Amino acid sequence: MANHKSAKKRIRANEAKRLRNRYQLKTARTFIRKLRATHDKAEAEELYKKVSSMIDKLAKKNIIHKNKAANNKSKLAKFVASLG
Repeated sequence: MANHKSAKKRIRANEAKRLRNRYQLKTARTFIRKLRATHDKAEAEELYKKVSSMIDKLAKKNIIHKNKAANNKSKLAKFVASLG
């Protein structure tokens, strides 16, 4: 257990950040699933903009690796392009 005041504060701050990161990651994953389930091209393009932005934010904050973000965006763009 932490003995210093600053260490206790760091524990609290880290827990808050962990929960925030988890929420943002889970939300992005849900939107990715929603996008993959879409069969309407116009709706998918609109959703792709939102999802792409979410993925970029996750990568910027180091919640996911930048290469994973690029890979996800690429696969989703390919999926949206394949819709007829």
